[in-house]
Amino acid sequence: MDTEGTYDARGTGAERVPRPAGPPPAAPPPPTYAPQPRRPAADGPGVEEWLRTPRPVREPGVWRYGHVPRPPEKPEGVSDRSLLVGVLISVLSGLLLWSLWRNGYIPYRLVPLKLFTPGDWWYAGTFGGPRTIEGADALTVYEAVLFGLLVYGCGRLGNWSEIFRRHVAGRGQPFLGLATAAGGALAELLVWKDAVPLVRPVLILVASVAGGEIYQSQTVVNVIYALIALGVLWPFARLGRWRELAAARRGRAAAAVPDAPAGPPDAPTPEQWPELREAGMRDAAEALTAEVRTGRMNDVDVARLRHAWSVGRGHPERLAALTEAVLRTGGAAALHPSGARDLARRTVRHDLLTGQVRIGSCTDDPHNPYARRGSGVALEPALLGTSLLAVGPPGAGKSARLVRPVVESLALQALAGRAAVLAVGAGGELGPDDAFDVVVRIGDPASVHDFDLYGGTTDPDEAAGVLAEGLVGDVTHLDSRRAATVLAQLLGPYRAVHGHFPGVPALRELLDGDTAAIDALREALGAGGHQSMLRELEARTRQKGGAGDPGPVLADRIALLDRPAFAPFFATGDQARPFSLRSLEHLPLRVRIDLPERAHAEASRLLTRLVLAQFTAVTAARTDRSLFVCLVLDDATHTVTAETVRGIRRLRSVNAGALLTLRTVDDVPEGLHTALLGAVGCCMAFSGVTTWDGKRFAEVWGKEWVETREVAQHAVFADQPFTRALHGLRKLVTGKAVTRDAVTVRRVERERWSASELAYQVPPGHAVLSVTTVEGEHAPPLLVTLDG
Repeated sequence: MDTEGTYDARGTGAERVPRPAGPPPAAPPPPTYAPQPRRPAADGPGVEEWLRTPRPVREPGVWRYGHVPRPPEKPEGVSDRSLLVGVLISVLSGLLLWSLWRNGYIPYRLVPLKLFTPGDWWYAGTFGGPRTIEGADALTVYEAVLFGLLVYGCGRLGNWSEIFRRHVAGRGQPFLGLATAAGGALAELLVWKDAVPLVRPVLILVASVAGGEIYQSQTVVNVIYALIALGVLWPFARLGRWRELAAARRGRAAAAVPDAPAGPPDAPTPEQWPELREAGMRDAAEALTAEVRTGRMNDVDVARLRHAWSVGRGHPERLAALTEAVLRTGGAAALHPSGARDLARRTVRHDLLTGQVRIGSCTDDPHNPYARRGSGVALEPALLGTSLLAVGPPGAGKSARLVRPVVESLALQALAGRAAVLAVGAGGELGPDDAFDVVVRIGDPASVHDFDLYGGTTDPDEAAGVLAEGLVGDVTHLDSRRAATVLAQLLGPYRAVHGHFPGVPALRELLDGDTAAIDALREALGAGGHQSMLRELEARTRQKGGAGDPGPVLADRIALLDRPAFAPFFATGDQARPFSLRSLEHLPLRVRIDLPERAHAEASRLLTRLVLAQFTAVTAARTDRSLFVCLVLDDATHTVTAETVRGIRRLRSVNAGALLTLRTVDDVPEGLHTALLGAVGCCMAFSGVTTWDGKRFAEVWGKEWVETREVAQHAVFADQPFTRALHGLRKLVTGKAVTRDAVTVRRVERERWSASELAYQVPPGHAVLSVTTVEGEHAPPLLVTLDG
């Protein structure tokens, strides 16, 4: 395969896998470049639009692709019913007051006007009306002013502005423009019908300023009438934003007319590869831009080439090879060692620029912060690097809605050269075979690869430590260090004689203390002059059968693998084909291990413990930690041990992570509950967990300060006879005594999620998720609806 110097090892195709020992196979010829059809990114848009979509930096776990922040929370206001009642009451009250005014039922109504006008304009007395034309004109203007004040007061009392903002302006254009236009037409009708006192007061004021002779010109009169009409419409135009609406209409009409193609912008857009242009690689940038615009690249190609560019910046020779490959093969440059450019099928939404996979969305629940309600929820390497523990009963959706989306995302990132994934579970549940580079089917004679029990190491002590953890790490009364010592006393001598570690049958014989096997090994060590290893074997022979000897337990456990179904597996020597986890150190491999859980449940648990122990040991010993490596255990029942918990805690510092699923926390030894929940940075409780499990999650997530309101009703006792009579009448009508509410607001500390809430208030298809980044940034536990 043609990797253009991006990867330093070859032979990772479906037929062979690189191993620590032995020369690598010859590289096959480079693939023939053929343009592939565009693969839509993120369920819909093409690659060009996908690149341009904004991805704002948000809190941990937020789906960033096209994220739009939620508007600020509005304080609790008056209900719509109260607003409508207030408007109705204010309008009726205004009409009543105006009717009383016009019909003279309000006393002293002309006193303020008479105080500021000459006395000979009015008849004598408090109720005397206008005596002259000037008095009548003054009364007309006076009534217009009072009418305006009455409308303003009723509007304030009835909260007309709030109902306009909520039910008219809140609906946006064009409804706002149409509603205000209708209101302006109604206002014009009322004004010119003299139902609203406006025209005559304006004419009177103009005549008092400019003189009555101004009305001898019909043109002047028409101008005044036009100004009055425009003055009536002006506030409605401001409220309805007619100018903005007209400008938007003109803009859409102009956009409908095809214009000449605009010239290239000054700043290159994301699909024009600005990072390459800035580095002076303009030819490569132009080639990739053409690939994107013609649909010959997908999102995996973009992510892979961006990663290759970032890696090659520190290595000029790699950068030159990458540039040459881009000019020669376009988007097919720097291919994954398998030659694949995408998965055959995607089941969830991915964003390879951020490395996120969307697993659901936050519900509109009081437990969730207001800003997070409705936002997408996603996982990424920055979160998986702190490891994730998911707990839920069978059928809760752990495999389909969490494990498989995460494995699919890591497989895509492996194709982009940024990650390696090791998925362990039952066959067929973690994705199709063509989505993986290596598929190890333990117990299936048709499996291409075996499994290396020793993790690819050549150090007997290291191999013994990891193997002991897998064999007896779950035995609480047995010290795994003593078991590792016993294994080392046998593995070292055997390797010194045969050049490789023993297979399962030979190791079982040695652990059982078979006399013939021990004597043959002793003779071979003596003949070969391996005195130090001979002493190790003799020490094992002396300790055999002593008090607390872990040998019998190790023999019983290794016997689980010495079954006819596993006869072709776990072989060692020159003819063996084991897959070693050491391959994950430097290659972005996609590996799946299928376990025979139905036929050999105990052996599957042993192998799962061994895989977890090997993974933590291999990742901790890596020298190049630029590649994110993740282990996914679809079922970690009876897998976690004290040593693996310490290994999981170290993963975040070596750019690695693990995803573990459990049916219940009790599948882990009770003494490790606190240690395991403290070692992982992300916790997930699915619907259906028990209150015992809920209690442990509630302790992990802690408490928060909340504001509580307590309302107490107190009876109201009246002292006055009239008040007591009113209270008695009210009780007779309503059937309730007169009370008043006493509201107490306090800040108290409460659990974010209680055990009973986790057990009974998480709906099916939902889960409560808390995440932590490798930098230490936290997000509170959120109720998530899963759509993976």
